Amino acid sequence: MPTSQDKPQGRRAAHFSSSSSDDAQARSRRTATPRSATDRQASSPSGRVAQGATAPQMSERTARATKRAAAAHKRRSQGSKKRKSANSHTSPFIALLAVIAVLAAVGVGFLVVPHLFQRNEPPVGEQVIVTIPDGASGSQIAAILVENHVIFDEQAFYQEIQKQNADATMKSGTYQFITGATPSEVVRQLVEGPNAKEYQLKLAEGLTVKQTAAAVEEQLGIPADDFIAQAKASNYVDDYPFLSEVSDDSLEGYLFGKTYDFGGTDMTADTVIRTLLNQYVSEVSTLDFEAARTKIKDTYKIDISDYALIKLASIIEKEALTDEQRPLVASVFYNRLGRPFPGMGYVWPYLQSDATMMYVVDGEVTQADNQTDSPYSTYTNQNLPPTPICSPSVQSIQAALDPASTDYFFFYIKPDYEAFSETNEEHSQATYLYESGQYLNE
Repeated sequence: MPTSQDKPQGRRAAHFSSSSSDDAQARSRRTATPRSATDRQASSPSGRVAQGATAPQMSERTARATKRAAAAHKRRSQGSKKRKSANSHTSPFIALLAVIAVLAAVGVGFLVVPHLFQRNEPPVGEQVIVTIPDGASGSQIAAILVENHVIFDEQAFYQEIQKQNADATMKSGTYQFITGATPSEVVRQLVEGPNAKEYQLKLAEGLTVKQTAAAVEEQLGIPADDFIAQAKASNYVDDYPFLSEVSDDSLEGYLFGKTYDFGGTDMTADTVIRTLLNQYVSEVSTLDFEAARTKIKDTYKIDISDYALIKLASIIEKEALTDEQRPLVASVFYNRLGRPFPGMGYVWPYLQSDATMMYVVDGEVTQADNQTDSPYSTYTNQNLPPTPICSPSVQSIQAALDPASTDYFFFYIKPDYEAFSETNEEHSQATYLYESGQYLNE
């Protein structure tokens, strides 16, 4: 189909063709009459042209074809000129685009290529928290340390374990390491134990439930009120049957004091309490409560329960200052509970321990405090208090299960002085020696 640029050319070609048609008609009229044989012979291709005759004329059809070919050639020529003209205007723009493309490629090369060939170096000098699970083997520990970029060479780590003879002394738990540490530093820390303080709970031996709750809040961020509200025996008796003996729904005596690691766990009041109860079970698992009850009954004529043994152990924990004193203190209490009091001829089972009222007043006690009618006053009430007064150490529990064999009914213990006595007179003399300072001259 012709374009808008072709239309003027088409009109010129039509005008030219019209003129040619008129000439052809004139020639047709001149040759319309029949020609003779001689004429036909002269016009045939094999004949010769007569002398003085004109050149043969083109037919009308041939003339039209010739004109059309000339018009087409003219159009192609004009189109080629226009394209050359357009190319002459656009070539600078195309060149500019080419330059921009090249610069962009170079920029991408500078940005991308170095990353393709850059070595992915592990971070060094960064603080990381790593948890070593219980029972992890040396190879498992090494894999964890490499994964966290603490060490980079497992073989060097194994060699350091052998050098420090640490195969059986590395401890599980949550650690704070610096990436790129030396194997010797890492092995030494694994032997010392977990050091990630934000996951550690350090409970001294002999804490009450209230004191334990305060430590949990301070060290782990669990509110003390939430901990105390959760620390009810009824919440755990199904999983820990020994709690069925307790009084006042109290967990007093069973939240074992130790350093705990809570890394990798969901730290709640419940998980902390269960961990402490589990530790109590673990600590007393090798102690024979049944054999102890039998021995105590034979020696002191006392029927005592496991819960009562924990009560007594908690008092021993607060009264004794050294492991050597614990069995001696235990013997004093058993003598008071089961043997005739010296000079009386009968049992006078008042333990007279200041520690039981300290549990109530939460501090030092006075004589007036001891004479109150509190169920925790062992001056006005016989036998043991209603509940333990703290969570005793395993050494105090052992002392309660296996007291020393003595005739002591009194003790007087200070940080720099101790005296165990059989009679009240001996006890009064020991007290006087300390309070007057004369014991320093002995």
